[in-house]
Amino acid sequence: MKIFLRILSYANAIGRRLGFFFLYSILGIVFGAFNIVLVIPMLTTLFEQGRGEVNVPPLPAFSLSTDFIIDSFNHFYLLIIREHGSLNALLFVCGLIVACVILANLFRYLERVMATKIRVDLTKNIRMDIFKKVSLMHIGYFNNERKGDLISRFTNDVMEVENAVMNSLKAVLKEPITIIVYFFVLFKISPQLTLFTLLVLPLTGGVLAEIIKRLKKQAAESQESLGRIVNILDETFSGMRVVKAFNARNFIINKIEGESANYRRLSKSMSYKNELASPVSEILGVLIVAGIIFFGGNMVLSSNSTLKPEVFLGFLAIFSMIIQPAKNFSNGITSLQKGTASAKRIFEMIDSRPTIQNKPNATELKTFADSIEFKNVSFAYDLDPVLKHINFKIEKGKTIALVGPSGGGKSTLADLVPRFYDPTEGEVCLDGKSLTDYEIESLRQHMGVVTQESILFNDTIFNNIAFGNPQVSEEAVIHAAKIANAHDFIMQTEHGYQTYIGERGSKLSGGQRQRLSIARAVLKNPPILILDEATSALDSESEKLVQEALFKLMENRTSLVIAHRLSTIQHADEILVIQQGQIVERGTHEELNNGNGLYKKLVDIQKTA
Repeated sequence: MKIFLRILSYANAIGRRLGFFFLYSILGIVFGAFNIVLVIPMLTTLFEQGRGEVNVPPLPAFSLSTDFIIDSFNHFYLLIIREHGSLNALLFVCGLIVACVILANLFRYLERVMATKIRVDLTKNIRMDIFKKVSLMHIGYFNNERKGDLISRFTNDVMEVENAVMNSLKAVLKEPITIIVYFFVLFKISPQLTLFTLLVLPLTGGVLAEIIKRLKKQAAESQESLGRIVNILDETFSGMRVVKAFNARNFIINKIEGESANYRRLSKSMSYKNELASPVSEILGVLIVAGIIFFGGNMVLSSNSTLKPEVFLGFLAIFSMIIQPAKNFSNGITSLQKGTASAKRIFEMIDSRPTIQNKPNATELKTFADSIEFKNVSFAYDLDPVLKHINFKIEKGKTIALVGPSGGGKSTLADLVPRFYDPTEGEVCLDGKSLTDYEIESLRQHMGVVTQESILFNDTIFNNIAFGNPQVSEEAVIHAAKIANAHDFIMQTEHGYQTYIGERGSKLSGGQRQRLSIARAVLKNPPILILDEATSALDSESEKLVQEALFKLMENRTSLVIAHRLSTIQHADEILVIQQGQIVERGTHEELNNGNGLYKKLVDIQKTA
């Protein structure tokens, strides 16, 4: 119940809307009950057509009670029979039935409108909360979690929650009211028959509760299996080039076949139990009705019985209306169990606390004035250290280059500057203050990042360059593209800056994608620049164009550059050679090249390559 209430809290103005939902539901149920209760006087008129003098009871004094309503109806009903005859009384009852049906359906419609408002607001707000919370997570979170599972929670799990909310509002919240109102009416008609009914009803509830209990565990397993299927599909579609190159199609098919078979098994088992609930409740309902007919028929046939045949038929008509709400209630509980399992998966993600977050008293970084300094910095993803006691300083306007063998920790070191991760020991300072003392958003606003893999989006060239800056002018975008040596090839595309570049920029070459990434960084105009092997995946011609763009970008900026091609960082003010998480050499290109250390060996290897 706690999870269900938390789900409902995502709907806008939930208190007011639930209030209207219950009001419309109750009015719809009451007028629906009146519609059936009116069958009794109609049957009375038909069965007692030839009766003699009609005694009309006096009009009762007003009071807020069911007795006042019943006595008032009997007064006017019998008055019409005495004054205008049975046929007009029958017409009066039929008119009331039609009016009650119209009003009942009007309020049912308003109830469904209110339920729809709750549902659409709720699902939209849950999705936005998921995205907002997940987007706050540190980079490592996305390396540890399966992307397909995250997408599955955002889509399939939210859809299950949406279905659960609709079913629960209609069945779990509304149907108990319906059952209570109908039982109240039944009790007014015949307390004895109603008590008999209440004694046998728990049998139905007990059987259905056992079915629902077994559904809960399988619902969670089913959603997890679907998440794994989505993850396999996402990885396959993203890596289709590799799948085809390695003839791995059958391997992937077998992988999906295995997970799909598991999902099929769980879905079948859940469906069997789900479908079992309805026929079981119907069979038990018929058994109960048969018992009521026998017990009530015995009362009617008894010589001293006060239960008239028409009243007994009306009782049966009203009780038959309880069976469907009871079935809806059991189906709603089943759906709610599935939705609860999905909601738990969603809330696990929402409740995950970001490892990287602002301090309560974090200050805004307004300007970068002096330097960035690493003070005895160590870092480990799990237990094995990736960086060990790193110390160096980047003065404003200077360029520091990081070189060394792959896996040495260069990219991890660079990731500490924009706080994609925080050090496990030591601290990184900016202008003498720890990075953790600044607001993350204002810190990253002062930084531009260009990575080896160009991260582009399935949008226009213009929107990719202007990413995160929707108010930028066309002139500013074109100016940034020219600095990045991208303007010429952009103008050769079909629609210029309004050309769509496909998923991850698939319609462009590697050099073109990289130059768009550089143009995006130019447009941001950050004082601090981080270049992570920005030219390593390019051919010689593209590298030359990109390198020219990078030199323009780095002018008058503080830069941290990671490079494998040592020819691209010879201009750096200082080069740090990183090996196994430690700085093993440092100096200018000339100083290191004249030595006999690791840097010299790397230069010689690239000369002979």
